[in-house]
Amino acid sequence: MSETDGILDAARYLRNVRPVDPDEIYEYVESQPHPAVVKQTLREHAFELGLREREDGTFVPVEEGPVSTTFRGVERFPETYARQFEDLLVERFGPGWPESDSGDRLRERIDRLKAEYFADTSVEYDADTALAYGLYHLPDYYAAIQYVLDDLTEDGLLPRQLRVLEVGAGTGGPALGLHDHLPEETLVEYDAVEPSAAADVLEHMLDETRPSFHTTIHRETAEAFDPETEYDLVVFANVFAELDDPVAVAERYLDALADDGTMLALSPAEERTATRLRTVERDLLDRREDATVYAPTIRLWPDEEPTDRGWTFRREPDIEVPAFQRRLDRASERGEDSAGGDGTYTNTDVQFAYLLVRTDGKRAIEYEPNPERVAKMAEMDEHVTDRIDLDALKLSPNLTEEGNPLFKISDGSESVDHYAVLTRESALNEPLQRAPYGSLLHFENVLVLWNDDEEAYNLVVDAETVVDRMA
Repeated sequence: MSETDGILDAARYLRNVRPVDPDEIYEYVESQPHPAVVKQTLREHAFELGLREREDGTFVPVEEGPVSTTFRGVERFPETYARQFEDLLVERFGPGWPESDSGDRLRERIDRLKAEYFADTSVEYDADTALAYGLYHLPDYYAAIQYVLDDLTEDGLLPRQLRVLEVGAGTGGPALGLHDHLPEETLVEYDAVEPSAAADVLEHMLDETRPSFHTTIHRETAEAFDPETEYDLVVFANVFAELDDPVAVAERYLDALADDGTMLALSPAEERTATRLRTVERDLLDRREDATVYAPTIRLWPDEEPTDRGWTFRREPDIEVPAFQRRLDRASERGEDSAGGDGTYTNTDVQFAYLLVRTDGKRAIEYEPNPERVAKMAEMDEHVTDRIDLDALKLSPNLTEEGNPLFKISDGSESVDHYAVLTRESALNEPLQRAPYGSLLHFENVLVLWNDDEEAYNLVVDAETVVDRMA
């Protein structure tokens, strides 16, 4: 019997008796290996053994079943991570990094990132650009992914023994959000694919993750990396815009999903990137018969597909301004006449588009409308100026700053945008405003109008309309 087999056999024997302690288990192995060798062997075979490492260095069995969490939203980027990231800035630029040439360089890089983003051009990530990207985007992606993960944990779709692959992991915002969202009782194998200089930032930010969160960084492109295992979760966060053929890449990584796994894609809420995400979604479903949208853009009607613009996004409460963003902003020329800067270099909005795809046919809402009871958006032209009943998903926050509240709605069959316009709120239609993003709503006696200016249908919700939340 090899030394490794001896360690694993001893661990299997002891795992159901008491915590497996490397300082003890070596005595059960004929060659009596050093405890450090035992610990490394247990780490390398943690998934095979179903053991997670605790902070005290012992190993205990992972409970069966899905992850369970209590999530109350994200208020801030943790100070521990903020200091960790600022250590990189100090190491590269010195303690006065927000001021003088180094501060100007970072602000120039952020300005360039924004310009390239809106010009839809690719970004080359050298060391300075990676730090600038992390400065601006670490906190918001840390927050955004947790809201989507919460949907998955509420639905029982993340096992306590979890394999995760993040493609285009960047500087680590989603990885840290995943780490903090999952309870300590979870055993995680996290693989990151990141070919650019951002991988150096990612590696530094993952240094302080807990022992049961095993990380491996693959410094390869998404196209070149070859997954050797199946994953419960495959993540793309703001990546599709960086790929020459995002649909082909997404399709290839569908094959890396476990049978009951989920692909999660995030993008900024801005129209161009959010609608590009829907284009990838629709093309991916065209190519793969086994792919199903789990959320949020569920097709309620069988054999129907949306062909509208597809601009849908979710909005959650802003996070606090991280100290490193505030310092950079205050040191800018724009901040010289103000105690707090003008906010150009702070990014606290938590607004994002997302997509969840599975290959087992599951959907977050299993529902099919009754054509004898409700209208279909694909046939809305037949109902203009009529009052109808309708089943639809709520797919936006309130889109107006003043005037009547306006919400994008969808049933997955529409060829143009549909909006629910609240002209008079009542107890009977209150769910339109109160229901969370992605909710299934039933509209009764809603008035259909065509909006020439927006080339969209307005579903007018007034005092005569009843709105019920169905799921």
